[in-house]
Amino acid sequence: MTLVVIGPVTKDLVVIGKKSSHKIGGATYFQSFVFEEFCSDYVAVVNCDDESLVRGFPSPDKVKVILKDDTHFFINSYPFHDNPDIREQLSNFARIPIIKSDLKDLLPHEIDGFVLNPLNRFDFPPETIEYLKSFNVPIFMSLQGFLRVPGKQVNDNYHIELSNFDELPGILSGVNVIFLDEAEEKIIGTDCDVDEMVITNGSHGSRIVKDSEIRINAVKCEEVVDTTGCGDTYMAAYVTQKLLSKSSECAGNFASQIASEKIKNFGPYNYNKYL
Repeated sequence: MTLVVIGPVTKDLVVIGKKSSHKIGGATYFQSFVFEEFCSDYVAVVNCDDESLVRGFPSPDKVKVILKDDTHFFINSYPFHDNPDIREQLSNFARIPIIKSDLKDLLPHEIDGFVLNPLNRFDFPPETIEYLKSFNVPIFMSLQGFLRVPGKQVNDNYHIELSNFDELPGILSGVNVIFLDEAEEKIIGTDCDVDEMVITNGSHGSRIVKDSEIRINAVKCEEVVDTTGCGDTYMAAYVTQKLLSKSSECAGNFASQIASEKIKNFGPYNYNKYL
């Protein structure tokens, strides 16, 4: 079972209270640590201008780089150390789209599913999405990047704001599962042409919207250390279970457990295993 995970690797600045640290980031990066343990037959495809970032992945040999002329940069600021649900984000909004010709020679011959992780609206043009749909395999998509637009500028970066756009229904049509948070769900609603919507809400758990709604409780964590990448970790864990034909409720409960494990330490899920 070969899973292809596509999306930018990033350079991040994480600020928690008065402490700050520079890290590798991006949904594809965080997810690779989950797939490494629970779905080892995967390929990660990333776009950036710095190939050295790949060395931070659990298995660099499973990462294929699309070299561009920029790299996504994010500032993730948690002003209240005791409330990880409150986060301020800024980004450079790099325009480094992944296009069909970038992927043609990188994709494996046999593919069982795609995981798509746009970090802004420029990452996956509609033509690229249509090309990936032509493989007729399940597509799991993070929605957040498609809704992000630059807000107020601060030095070389921009506050992240969210807005809908006319092309989104066509992009989502035929996608199997989309992942979003409560703020994003308020923008697009739940009337989408997808099989499932997985809506996360931090420490308040998550909801899975299909024909009916399934509520998933968050797994309590005694000490929250680092929540950056928690949603990406949840998404990857959910995907691993759906690929095993587990129920949505089972997948949600498993994902909640893995996300809880991730926030106990700095960095990706089970990061200490690779130190």
